[in-house]
Amino acid sequence: MTAELHEELTDPNADQLDHGAASSRPLKSRISEPQPRGAKVHGNRPIDQSEAANRFIAATEHEAMHDARLWDLRQKRDKEMHGIEEWEELRDLASGIKEHTLSKLDYYLELFEKNATANGIKVHWAKDGAEHNAIVLDILRKKGVERLIKSKSMLTEECGFRHFMAENNVEVIETDLGERIQQLDDEAPSHVVVPAVHKLRTDVAGVFAKTIGSDPDNADAHYLTECQREATRPLILSAQAGMTGGNFVVAETGTFVVCTNEGNADLSANTPSLHIASIGIEKLIPGLDDLAVFVRLLSRSALGSPITQYTSHFRGPREGGEMHVVLVDNGRSERLGMEKFWRGLKCIRCGACMNTCPVFRRSGGLSYGATYAGPIGLIIDPTFNVHKYRNLPYSSTLNGSCTNVCPVKINIHEQIADWRKTLAGEGEISPVKKVMMKAAGEVLASPVVYRASLPLGRSALRHLPHFMLYNKLNTWGRKRDIPETPKQTFNEWYRKNRKQQAEGGKS
Repeated sequence: MTAELHEELTDPNADQLDHGAASSRPLKSRISEPQPRGAKVHGNRPIDQSEAANRFIAATEHEAMHDARLWDLRQKRDKEMHGIEEWEELRDLASGIKEHTLSKLDYYLELFEKNATANGIKVHWAKDGAEHNAIVLDILRKKGVERLIKSKSMLTEECGFRHFMAENNVEVIETDLGERIQQLDDEAPSHVVVPAVHKLRTDVAGVFAKTIGSDPDNADAHYLTECQREATRPLILSAQAGMTGGNFVVAETGTFVVCTNEGNADLSANTPSLHIASIGIEKLIPGLDDLAVFVRLLSRSALGSPITQYTSHFRGPREGGEMHVVLVDNGRSERLGMEKFWRGLKCIRCGACMNTCPVFRRSGGLSYGATYAGPIGLIIDPTFNVHKYRNLPYSSTLNGSCTNVCPVKINIHEQIADWRKTLAGEGEISPVKKVMMKAAGEVLASPVVYRASLPLGRSALRHLPHFMLYNKLNTWGRKRDIPETPKQTFNEWYRKNRKQQAEGGKS
């Protein structure tokens, strides 16, 4: 769901809850401007996040609305945090539980498989996205399934599931409103929690007019939601299979939990008799007591609400039905072995780091050109393809706010900095940056050369013409003016003042 639709669906005359979307101030766009599209993806070529971000920023109405919506979620998160005295204790517990589970992941995976099988669940193992898609397709073909309904799942996006199914003549219908909007617009989700948060209501009206025949001039939230409901419900009711993800997988009970605010996971899981759950292997936690910790943290961190509207526990297939769980690796085992980056596997996909990130809020999630955007994407995406996503770790100010809000205490900003070091060490930086860093390294490696260069640089900045200073090599000057140069360096000041005093004191 878009945040704007979510906010405006609340009856203004009803009693307002002091949390979540119900307390949001409705946002009204002043003009109708075309929605900027995401990053341009060209095979394995490095994603140019900066180019896509500039296009999003140039769409001033979209940029302003996106920033306001996400900052609103961040503020709600802070209010909920301050309302719980033991918040930091919960974060410590959650972080410790995740680190413990990841350190014994093989044990807990086998324990889950044993208990889930005893519950009547058929457990499958997929080493990557291609194997996941093949396993699901085999299940569907054996049942003669032509239409599948699914709830929001970043893992299936990661696996390219929907496109694969289309190529094999299986229709996939998204049941989450935001995901459905993105599907109809042939776009990926731009946020892990609110997939269409970058869209204005006028954008949604345009998409629905082209795809489901609604009035293109009617951007009323209630009207748009009802049009989508009427168009999609018949497809849901006629589907032969349903798919969900899984927010948490409980090893001791062989069960899994899905958290939604629309109940769409329950539609996907319970309308057809065949339920398939695609779950990353990092979603394991040991027991139900551990689950209670994460349920208290998830929605508060994501949306600033005490709990999701639907926290659904799935234990086994209903009578006469089938339940399959596909446990997917897709690079997670390899990431677990990365000394600096394995802690990213603790992520519970709350999106809190995105809501607080000044770069994400102003550039839009689609500018990253990857399944995972924002700060968490900067540390996850290079593990999938270091060359393609080599530019992303530089799309950060390293201000540390992402780490401060992470409910499982992932050291996100430190990992972003570590990725920059790793990429430089592997030669995965742009040619221009290579030349600049090499030159800087030569200057900074020699105190004599460094001190000699300062007066020359100061003079150049003062006297060179504008076009020579503000060129393609000067990335700093693309969006800001170069600061005025000081009259003297610290070294010059020190020699003139403190050094003389120090020498005088010795005598």
